[in-house]
Amino acid sequence: MTSGALAPYACDPDLSRGRRFPEAESRSRSVFQRDRDRIVHCRAFRRLMNKTQVFIATEGDHYRTRLTHSLEVAQIGRSVARSLGLNEDLAEALALAHDLGHTPFGHAGEDVLDDVMTPWGGFDHNVQTLRILTELETRYADFDGLNLTWETLEGVVKHNGPVTADVPRAISDYCAVHDLEVDTFAGAEAQVAAIADDIAYHSHDIDDGLRAGLFLLEDLEQAPLAGDAVRDVTQRYPDADKDRLVQETVRRIINRLVGDLTEESRLRLSESGVTTADDVRWHGAPVIAFSSSVAEANQALKAWLFTNMYHHERVQDGRLGAAEVVRDLFAHYSTDPERLPDEWRRRADAGSETARMRVIADYIAGMTDRFAQDEHQRFLVKKR
Repeated sequence: MTSGALAPYACDPDLSRGRRFPEAESRSRSVFQRDRDRIVHCRAFRRLMNKTQVFIATEGDHYRTRLTHSLEVAQIGRSVARSLGLNEDLAEALALAHDLGHTPFGHAGEDVLDDVMTPWGGFDHNVQTLRILTELETRYADFDGLNLTWETLEGVVKHNGPVTADVPRAISDYCAVHDLEVDTFAGAEAQVAAIADDIAYHSHDIDDGLRAGLFLLEDLEQAPLAGDAVRDVTQRYPDADKDRLVQETVRRIINRLVGDLTEESRLRLSESGVTTADDVRWHGAPVIAFSSSVAEANQALKAWLFTNMYHHERVQDGRLGAAEVVRDLFAHYSTDPERLPDEWRRRADAGSETARMRVIADYIAGMTDRFAQDEHQRFLVKKR
């Protein structure tokens, strides 16, 4: 496969460092396209359809799930990567993979699993994503995991920057056999995917929050970064209905963030002097970033959303109920592992206490919201 017109600092599929387990590559797809396709076809990706982003699925059909969020991140990531001459396929693969390790019920479920797993190493959704991609998916007869390229796995582990202190055990164990060089930055495509995630969840959570009535457009007018968009839309379209006003507002927020990110990143790439993907990794600072003013405004918007949306009484009530479900399920399976499905029970019986508890956490983390609620009802609620 030829690499096409890529910038010199892009990750070139023809120069990939390869896979942990050597395979004959496809004649019709680049290695990063193949990674993307493997992610899309894995079970963990399908389960994102019924995993919470902010609102639990029973709240309504139009709110984002982990799956729709991941697709929106991928769309933004591809757009930015294309503008910068980066590898769109790698950026897309990373965007689609970035939330695979999330538990049911969003961060509420993760917080509980991390708490109950404290004696056995805790729980982190980013680490869980690596474990899904390298161990827990069982699609292939020749190896565990999806056997993705070094560049994709590197981006999964380091998309938020180098991992230099308290490297999680699962990452260090994997690096012992396939070194992802966690003490450097990731390639530019992974940096794009990380910020595309920020853009998607800030802008689309605003959409969901307005739809849910957690705040009004008039309230949003006081929010950093979003306020300018609201004022422009309401002045330009004074007679438009609410839904159109919301969509126009969100579109302007995305456009501003994407435009600033592209312009600032192009400037940083030019001034940095990087000429290869490895130069990006060893540059010592991100080459993909917002300008300082927009980065500050974006952080202020995030703080506004925490106050007015994520900590809203209605959202917090849902989190409390979800946390109870996950905590009860962990207590149930750890007390009576015979209740696990056969495959999972065999894995739990085969190892130490730490390994058994990790299997239970893996099983619960892989559940959808609906399945977790059904299991909670079947095993626990009916007994009370």
